[in-house]
Amino acid sequence: MSDSTKLAWGILATGGIAHAFARGLASSRTGRLVAVASRDQTKADQFVAEFAPAHGPIAAHGSYESLLADPAVQVVYIATPHSSHAEWAIAAARAGKHVLCEKPMTMTAVEAEEVFGMAKEQDVFVMEAFMYRCHPQTKTLVKLVRSGAIGEVRQIQATFSFLSLAGVESRLINPALGGGGILDVGCYAMSMARLIAGVARGKSFTEPLELKAITNWELDGAVDSTSVAIAKFPGDILAQLACGVRLAQENAVRIYGTQGSLVVPAPWVPSGEGGTTEIRIVRGSETEVIRIESDRSIYAHEADVVAQSLALSQRQAPEMSWDDTLGNMRALEWWAAGR
Repeated sequence: MSDSTKLAWGILATGGIAHAFARGLASSRTGRLVAVASRDQTKADQFVAEFAPAHGPIAAHGSYESLLADPAVQVVYIATPHSSHAEWAIAAARAGKHVLCEKPMTMTAVEAEEVFGMAKEQDVFVMEAFMYRCHPQTKTLVKLVRSGAIGEVRQIQATFSFLSLAGVESRLINPALGGGGILDVGCYAMSMARLIAGVARGKSFTEPLELKAITNWELDGAVDSTSVAIAKFPGDILAQLACGVRLAQENAVRIYGTQGSLVVPAPWVPSGEGGTTEIRIVRGSETEVIRIESDRSIYAHEADVVAQSLALSQRQAPEMSWDDTLGNMRALEWWAAGR
Protein backbone atom coordinates (compact mmCIF):
# COMPACT_ATOMS: atom_id res chain seq x y z
CA MET A 1 0.00 0.00 0.00
CA SER A 2 1.43 3.38 -1.00
CA ASP A 3 1.70 6.19 1.53
CA SER A 4 -0.94 8.17 -0.33
CA THR A 5 -3.56 5.46 0.23
CA LYS A 6 -2.69 4.68 3.85
CA LEU A 7 -5.01 5.76 6.65
CA ALA A 8 -3.91 9.14 8.02
CA TRP A 9 -3.53 9.13 11.82
CA GLY A 10 -3.40 11.94 14.32
CA ILE A 11 -2.19 11.34 17.88
CA LEU A 12 -3.85 13.40 20.58
CA ALA A 13 -1.38 13.86 23.51
CA THR A 14 2.33 13.12 23.69
CA GLY A 15 2.86 10.90 26.75
CA GLY A 16 4.46 7.49 27.00
CA ILE A 17 1.66 5.52 25.36
CA ALA A 18 1.55 8.03 22.49
CA HIS A 19 5.25 7.36 21.87
CA ALA A 20 4.66 3.60 21.93
CA PHE A 21 1.82 3.87 19.43
CA ALA A 22 3.83 6.13 17.12
CA ARG A 23 6.73 3.66 17.13
CA GLY A 24 4.38 0.80 16.39
CA LEU A 25 2.48 2.64 13.67
CA ALA A 26 5.70 2.90 11.69
CA SER A 27 5.47 -0.86 10.97
CA SER A 28 1.77 -0.78 10.15
CA ARG A 29 0.74 -2.03 6.71
CA THR A 30 -2.12 0.44 6.46
CA GLY A 31 -1.43 3.59 8.46
CA ARG A 32 0.78 6.66 8.55
CA LEU A 33 1.22 9.36 11.16
CA VAL A 34 0.36 12.82 9.79
CA ALA A 35 -0.28 14.91 12.90
CA VAL A 36 0.25 15.11 16.65
CA ALA A 37 -1.20 17.45 19.26
CA SER A 38 -0.12 18.66 22.67
CA ARG A 39 -1.30 21.51 24.83
CA ASP A 40 2.37 22.53 24.79
CA GLN A 41 3.64 23.45 21.32
CA THR A 42 7.19 22.62 22.32
CA LYS A 43 6.23 19.06 23.22
CA ALA A 44 4.41 18.65 19.92
CA ASP A 45 7.48 19.93 18.07
CA GLN A 46 9.74 17.53 19.99
CA PHE A 47 7.42 14.61 19.18
CA VAL A 48 7.56 15.46 15.48
CA ALA A 49 11.37 15.71 15.57
CA GLU A 50 11.53 12.22 17.09
CA PHE A 51 9.12 10.49 14.71
CA ALA A 52 9.38 12.36 11.41
CA PRO A 53 12.38 10.26 10.27
CA ALA A 54 10.20 7.14 10.41
CA HIS A 55 6.92 8.63 9.25
CA GLY A 56 7.71 11.60 7.03
CA PRO A 57 6.11 15.04 7.44
CA ILE A 58 4.02 15.35 10.61
CA ALA A 59 2.00 18.43 11.58
CA ALA A 60 2.66 19.63 15.14
CA HIS A 61 -0.46 21.11 16.73
CA GLY A 62 -0.29 23.19 19.91
CA SER A 63 -3.84 22.31 20.92
CA TYR A 64 -6.12 19.29 20.71
CA GLU A 65 -8.79 21.38 18.99
CA SER A 66 -6.35 22.25 16.22
CA LEU A 67 -5.64 18.59 15.48
CA LEU A 68 -9.36 17.79 15.34
CA ALA A 69 -9.80 20.60 12.81
CA ASP A 70 -6.97 19.28 10.62
CA PRO A 71 -8.54 17.99 7.37
CA ALA A 72 -5.59 15.68 6.75
CA VAL A 73 -6.40 13.58 9.83
CA GLN A 74 -8.79 10.67 9.23
CA VAL A 75 -8.51 8.81 12.52
CA VAL A 76 -7.48 10.02 15.98
CA TYR A 77 -5.65 8.00 18.62
CA ILE A 78 -6.70 9.32 22.05
CA ALA A 79 -3.71 9.03 24.41
CA THR A 80 -4.73 11.40 27.22
CA PRO A 81 -5.17 10.33 30.88
CA HIS A 82 -8.25 8.20 31.59
CA SER A 83 -10.26 11.09 33.01
CA SER A 84 -10.41 12.94 29.68
CA HIS A 85 -10.95 9.99 27.32
CA ALA A 86 -14.68 10.64 27.09
CA GLU A 87 -14.26 14.36 26.45
CA TRP A 88 -11.84 13.98 23.57
CA ALA A 89 -13.33 10.83 22.06
CA ILE A 90 -16.67 12.65 21.86
CA ALA A 91 -14.98 15.76 20.44
CA ALA A 92 -13.15 13.70 17.82
CA ALA A 93 -16.30 11.89 16.78
CA ARG A 94 -18.21 15.18 16.63
CA ALA A 95 -15.47 16.47 14.31
CA GLY A 96 -16.11 13.53 12.00
CA LYS A 97 -12.90 11.69 12.87
CA HIS A 98 -12.68 7.95 13.44
CA VAL A 99 -11.44 7.11 16.94
CA LEU A 100 -9.10 4.65 18.59
CA CYS A 101 -9.24 5.46 22.31
CA GLU A 102 -6.80 4.10 24.87
CA LYS A 103 -8.20 1.80 27.50
CA PRO A 104 -10.17 2.16 29.60
CA MET A 105 -12.51 3.74 27.07
CA THR A 106 -13.85 6.07 29.75
CA MET A 107 -14.15 6.35 33.52
CA THR A 108 -17.68 4.87 33.58
CA ALA A 109 -20.04 2.86 31.42
CA VAL A 110 -22.34 5.88 31.14
CA GLU A 111 -19.52 7.92 29.61
CA ALA A 112 -18.77 5.10 27.18
CA GLU A 113 -22.41 5.10 26.08
CA GLU A 114 -22.09 8.83 25.38
CA VAL A 115 -19.01 8.22 23.21
CA PHE A 116 -20.77 5.53 21.21
CA GLY A 117 -23.87 7.68 20.92
CA MET A 118 -21.84 10.45 19.28
CA ALA A 119 -20.06 7.92 17.04
CA LYS A 120 -23.41 6.58 15.87
CA GLU A 121 -24.73 10.09 15.29
CA GLN A 122 -21.69 11.07 13.23
CA ASP A 123 -21.31 7.66 11.56
CA VAL A 124 -17.68 7.19 12.61
CA PHE A 125 -15.65 4.21 13.79
CA VAL A 126 -14.72 3.90 17.47
CA MET A 127 -12.71 1.19 19.21
CA GLU A 128 -11.24 0.84 22.69
CA ALA A 129 -7.51 0.25 22.30
CA PHE A 130 -7.00 -3.19 23.81
CA MET A 131 -4.08 -3.93 21.51
CA TYR A 132 -3.67 -7.52 22.78
CA ARG A 133 -7.08 -8.34 21.27
CA CYS A 134 -5.67 -7.53 17.81
CA HIS A 135 -2.54 -9.68 18.05
CA PRO A 136 -2.26 -13.13 16.39
CA GLN A 137 -1.50 -14.67 19.79
CA THR A 138 -4.95 -13.81 21.15
CA LYS A 139 -6.60 -15.02 17.95
CA THR A 140 -4.72 -18.31 18.35
CA LEU A 141 -5.77 -18.56 22.00
CA VAL A 142 -9.41 -18.09 21.02
CA LYS A 143 -9.12 -20.83 18.38
CA LEU A 144 -7.60 -23.24 20.90
CA VAL A 145 -10.37 -22.66 23.43
CA ARG A 146 -13.06 -22.87 20.75
CA SER A 147 -11.65 -26.12 19.38
CA GLY A 148 -11.76 -27.81 22.79
CA ALA A 149 -7.98 -28.16 23.03
CA ILE A 150 -8.25 -28.44 26.84
CA GLY A 151 -11.80 -29.77 27.04
CA GLU A 152 -14.38 -27.68 28.84
CA VAL A 153 -13.06 -24.49 30.44
CA ARG A 154 -13.47 -24.46 34.20
CA GLN A 155 -11.20 -21.72 35.54
CA ILE A 156 -9.33 -18.65 34.31
CA GLN A 157 -6.45 -16.85 36.01
CA ALA A 158 -5.42 -13.44 34.67
CA THR A 159 -2.95 -11.00 36.24
CA PHE A 160 -1.65 -7.59 35.21
CA SER A 161 0.27 -5.78 37.94
CA PHE A 162 3.43 -3.71 38.21
CA LEU A 163 5.39 -1.78 40.81
CA SER A 164 5.23 2.01 40.69
CA LEU A 165 6.69 4.26 43.37
CA ALA A 166 4.97 7.33 41.95
CA GLY A 167 3.07 9.75 44.13
CA VAL A 168 -0.20 11.53 43.66
CA GLU A 169 1.32 13.75 40.98
CA SER A 170 1.29 10.72 38.64
CA ARG A 171 -1.80 9.72 36.66
CA LEU A 172 -1.31 6.22 38.09
CA ILE A 173 -2.11 7.43 41.60
CA ASN A 174 -4.04 10.66 41.10
CA PRO A 175 -7.77 9.95 41.62
CA ALA A 176 -8.73 12.96 39.49
CA LEU A 177 -6.94 11.34 36.54
CA GLY A 178 -8.48 7.89 37.03
CA GLY A 179 -5.55 6.50 39.02
CA GLY A 180 -5.43 2.98 40.41
CA GLY A 181 -4.88 -0.55 39.22
CA ILE A 182 -8.44 -1.61 38.38
CA LEU A 183 -8.97 0.96 35.62
CA ASP A 184 -5.38 0.98 34.40
CA VAL A 185 -4.56 -2.73 34.17
CA GLY A 186 -7.40 -4.64 35.83
CA CYS A 187 -9.32 -3.79 32.67
CA TYR A 188 -7.04 -6.18 30.77
CA ALA A 189 -7.59 -9.06 33.18
CA MET A 190 -11.35 -8.55 33.18
CA SER A 191 -11.53 -8.26 29.41
CA MET A 192 -9.55 -11.50 29.00
CA ALA A 193 -11.78 -13.38 31.44
CA ARG A 194 -14.93 -12.13 29.72
CA LEU A 195 -13.45 -13.08 26.33
CA ILE A 196 -12.41 -16.62 27.26
CA ALA A 197 -15.55 -17.36 29.29
CA GLY A 198 -17.60 -16.21 26.33
CA VAL A 199 -15.66 -18.20 23.73
CA ALA A 200 -15.96 -21.29 25.92
CA ARG A 201 -19.74 -20.91 25.64
CA GLY A 202 -19.75 -20.28 21.90
CA LYS A 203 -19.99 -16.48 22.16
CA SER A 204 -17.68 -13.53 21.54
CA PHE A 205 -17.68 -12.61 25.25
CA THR A 206 -19.88 -12.95 28.30
CA GLU A 207 -20.55 -11.16 31.56
CA PRO A 208 -19.90 -12.25 35.16
CA LEU A 209 -22.86 -13.51 37.18
CA GLU A 210 -21.14 -13.00 40.54
CA LEU A 211 -18.12 -10.98 41.59
CA LYS A 212 -16.33 -10.43 44.87
CA ALA A 213 -13.20 -8.37 45.42
CA ILE A 214 -10.69 -7.45 48.09
CA THR A 215 -8.69 -4.30 47.49
CA ASN A 216 -5.90 -2.31 49.11
CA TRP A 217 -6.70 1.40 48.98
CA GLU A 218 -4.64 4.58 49.21
CA LEU A 219 -5.54 8.24 49.77
CA ASP A 220 -8.41 7.44 52.16
CA GLY A 221 -10.01 4.97 49.80
CA ALA A 222 -9.73 7.10 46.66
CA VAL A 223 -7.22 4.97 44.73
CA ASP A 224 -6.87 1.19 44.55
CA SER A 225 -3.23 0.12 44.75
CA THR A 226 -3.65 -3.67 44.48
CA SER A 227 -6.75 -5.77 44.09
CA VAL A 228 -7.93 -9.36 43.62
CA ALA A 229 -11.35 -10.31 42.27
CA ILE A 230 -13.15 -13.62 41.98
CA ALA A 231 -15.84 -13.84 39.32
CA LYS A 232 -18.29 -16.54 38.28
CA PHE A 233 -19.40 -16.76 34.65
CA PRO A 234 -22.11 -18.81 32.92
CA GLY A 235 -21.28 -22.50 32.72
CA ASP A 236 -19.77 -22.51 36.22
CA ILE A 237 -16.58 -20.93 34.92
CA LEU A 238 -14.61 -19.20 37.68
CA ALA A 239 -12.02 -16.46 37.18
CA GLN A 240 -9.29 -15.21 39.49
CA LEU A 241 -8.24 -11.69 38.54
CA ALA A 242 -5.39 -9.68 40.03
CA CYS A 243 -4.12 -6.20 39.28
CA GLY A 244 -2.10 -3.44 40.87
CA VAL A 245 0.18 -0.46 40.50
CA ARG A 246 2.16 -1.07 43.70
CA LEU A 247 3.23 -4.70 43.23
CA ALA A 248 5.11 -6.55 40.49
CA GLN A 249 3.48 -9.91 39.83
CA GLU A 250 3.69 -12.61 37.17
CA ASN A 251 1.66 -11.08 34.36
CA ALA A 252 0.32 -14.26 32.82
CA VAL A 253 -2.94 -15.94 31.84
CA ARG A 254 -3.80 -19.54 32.69
CA ILE A 255 -6.91 -21.33 31.50
CA TYR A 256 -7.80 -24.65 33.12
CA GLY A 257 -10.04 -27.17 31.41
CA THR A 258 -11.23 -30.73 31.93
CA GLN A 259 -8.46 -32.08 29.66
CA GLY A 260 -5.54 -29.78 30.38
CA SER A 261 -4.56 -26.15 30.63
CA LEU A 262 -3.37 -23.26 28.48
CA VAL A 263 -0.59 -20.98 29.70
CA VAL A 264 0.08 -17.60 28.10
CA PRO A 265 3.35 -16.21 29.52
CA ALA A 266 3.06 -12.80 27.84
CA PRO A 267 -0.64 -12.09 27.27
CA TRP A 268 -0.77 -8.30 27.28
CA VAL A 269 2.15 -7.13 25.12
CA PRO A 270 3.07 -10.24 23.14
CA SER A 271 6.19 -10.06 20.96
CA GLY A 272 6.57 -6.30 21.44
CA GLU A 273 7.82 -4.88 18.15
CA GLY A 274 7.43 -8.23 16.42
CA GLY A 275 8.91 -11.70 16.73
CA THR A 276 7.90 -14.95 18.37
CA THR A 277 5.56 -15.50 21.27
CA GLU A 278 4.06 -18.71 22.63
CA ILE A 279 1.12 -20.48 24.21
CA ARG A 280 1.71 -23.68 26.17
CA ILE A 281 -0.77 -26.54 26.24
CA VAL A 282 -0.24 -28.65 29.34
CA ARG A 283 -1.80 -32.10 29.52
CA GLY A 284 -0.57 -34.08 32.50
CA SER A 285 3.22 -34.33 32.33
CA GLU A 286 3.36 -33.26 28.68
CA THR A 287 3.66 -29.72 27.40
CA GLU A 288 3.06 -28.67 23.82
CA VAL A 289 4.37 -25.27 22.79
CA ILE A 290 2.47 -23.31 20.14
CA ARG A 291 4.69 -20.58 18.68
CA ILE A 292 3.11 -17.54 17.06
CA GLU A 293 5.11 -15.35 14.69
CA SER A 294 4.44 -11.65 14.27
CA ASP A 295 6.09 -9.50 11.61
CA ARG A 296 5.19 -6.15 13.13
CA SER A 297 4.48 -4.27 16.36
CA ILE A 298 1.44 -5.06 18.45
CA TYR A 299 0.34 -1.45 17.93
CA ALA A 300 0.69 -1.93 14.18
CA HIS A 301 -1.70 -4.89 14.40
CA GLU A 302 -4.12 -2.63 16.27
CA ALA A 303 -3.89 0.13 13.65
CA ASP A 304 -4.37 -2.42 10.88
CA VAL A 305 -7.54 -3.73 12.55
CA VAL A 306 -8.94 -0.19 12.45
CA ALA A 307 -8.07 0.15 8.76
CA GLN A 308 -9.53 -3.26 7.93
CA SER A 309 -12.80 -2.36 9.66
CA LEU A 310 -13.01 0.94 7.78
CA ALA A 311 -12.28 -0.80 4.48
CA LEU A 312 -15.35 -2.95 5.17
CA SER A 313 -17.40 0.15 6.11
CA GLN A 314 -17.69 -1.15 9.68
CA ARG A 315 -18.05 1.26 12.58
CA GLN A 316 -17.06 -1.37 15.14
CA ALA A 317 -14.34 -4.02 15.15
CA PRO A 318 -15.09 -7.59 16.25
CA GLU A 319 -11.84 -7.55 18.23
CA MET A 320 -13.43 -5.06 20.67
CA SER A 321 -17.05 -4.21 19.90
CA TRP A 322 -19.03 -1.46 21.60
CA ASP A 323 -21.07 -3.99 23.60
CA ASP A 324 -17.84 -5.66 24.69
CA THR A 325 -16.44 -2.34 25.92
CA LEU A 326 -19.68 -1.48 27.74
CA GLY A 327 -19.73 -4.87 29.43
CA ASN A 328 -16.13 -4.48 30.52
CA MET A 329 -16.74 -1.00 31.91
CA ARG A 330 -19.72 -2.25 33.94
CA ALA A 331 -17.68 -5.18 35.26
CA LEU A 332 -14.86 -2.82 36.30
CA GLU A 333 -17.33 -0.63 38.17
CA TRP A 334 -18.59 -3.75 39.93
CA TRP A 335 -15.02 -4.75 40.78
CA ALA A 336 -14.17 -1.31 42.20
CA ALA A 337 -17.39 -1.27 44.23
CA GLY A 338 -16.73 -4.72 45.68
CA ARG A 339 -14.80 -3.38 48.61
